[in-house]
Amino acid sequence: MREQLGLLKVTVVRGKKLVIRDFMTSDPYVVVKLDNQTAKTKFINSCLNPVWNEELSFSLKEPVGVLNLEVFDKDHFKADDKMGHAHLNLQPIASSARLKQFAKVSSAETILRKIVPDTDNCLARESSISCINGEVVQSVWLRLCAVESGEIELKIKLIDPCVASSK
Repeated sequence: MREQLGLLKVTVVRGKKLVIRDFMTSDPYVVVKLDNQTAKTKFINSCLNPVWNEELSFSLKEPVGVLNLEVFDKDHFKADDKMGHAHLNLQPIASSARLKQFAKVSSAETILRKIVPDTDNCLARESSISCINGEVVQSVWLRLCAVESGEIELKIKLIDPCVASSK
């Protein structure tokens, strides 16, 4: 049986400079996948810089996987158009959560780790994993692949299984 690491809350904050897939704009939405779990945001009409601010929840288990996301343009009379994809290795946030428990971090805000863009992720810029009021959080900008342009901002929070079950 796979060990439960906690509840992963992924807030899809916004998109920036997304590609045009309709006449002069797009109607974007995001599909987020972790292992066999899938969730998606609502679509935003006619917008290349959408703001979703939608929180999606996933169960995070060992072995820690990769968070995958795909952006689509909503179409009413044909298949939705792809607007790019990205991935993020979740091992750094999982190991930071273990570090937080081991080090008994309790201050208001402590940076646990910095992650730089590399082939393991689609980071557009450096990202920090922090402990804020006892919660392990990471804010990231992911560069979309297989398209001319586009970035997605996520806020990721890993909630300890003991805390998650008591809420």
